[in-house]
Amino acid sequence: MGWTQSSWIRPVCLLLLCAAYLQGGLVKAFDFSGAVAEMQHFGIAPAAPMALAVIVLELGASAMVISGRLRWLGALVLAAFTLGATLVALRFWEMPQPQRFMAANAFFEHLGLVGGFLLVAWLDARERRHG
Repeated sequence: MGWTQSSWIRPVCLLLLCAAYLQGGLVKAFDFSGAVAEMQHFGIAPAAPMALAVIVLELGASAMVISGRLRWLGALVLAAFTLGATLVALRFWEMPQPQRFMAANAFFEHLGLVGGFLLVAWLDARERRHG
């Protein structure tokens, strides 16, 4: 049996893909005032309800992706969230150097995450259609 047939590969890959969202959701949950401050920093209002929504989204959608329950939907939610958050937080084109360089790298890394989640959604939907 090759590595592509191993039963542990997919769950580990999905866990790694969701790791930042699990970490982010847990950190925000345990430091809610910090989560609210983050919302305020980016001009998102009302800050407290939005911080709570982000916590629920990050943890809930990650659980969907990892567990396989509506995986396609959880992946699409995380893809959309990541794209939106990236456009809000990493506006590298408005930054002076040297911040622009690092923000541009992070921006395109986040686009890679979006692509990964879209691939997960597509593969899951395809598997469900073809059994």
